[in-house]
Amino acid sequence: MTRLTGTALRVTIFIGENDTWHHKPLFSEIVHRAHAAGLAGASVFRGIEGFGASSLVHTTRLLSMSEDLPVAIIIVDTEDRVRAFLPELDELVGEGLVILDDCEVIRYVGRDKKESA
Repeated sequence: MTRLTGTALRVTIFIGENDTWHHKPLFSEIVHRAHAAGLAGASVFRGIEGFGASSLVHTTRLLSMSEDLPVAIIIVDTEDRVRAFLPELDELVGEGLVILDDCEVIRYVGRDKKESA
């Protein structure tokens, strides 16, 4: 298991839920590549409303149902490991926003493999 405490870097990728990479969801491809790269963790969050560079508002509200809601993928690891992963994002993210933030990891603990079996 990766150990992560103290200073870290958070990369947040904002895309649309309908964005794809080779016929599969782009968010899934990003998470799987982050996992394969050995990064500490990645999570995907589906937004309920938002807009980006196109200025088109996407929302879950019934009267203006959108089929392409905003999605945020958040990855946290050491600065070196996150920066080494950025070329993957350059390849994958054609439309969207990628941001980096310094952060501090206070607690990073996984389940004991014996407990989850």
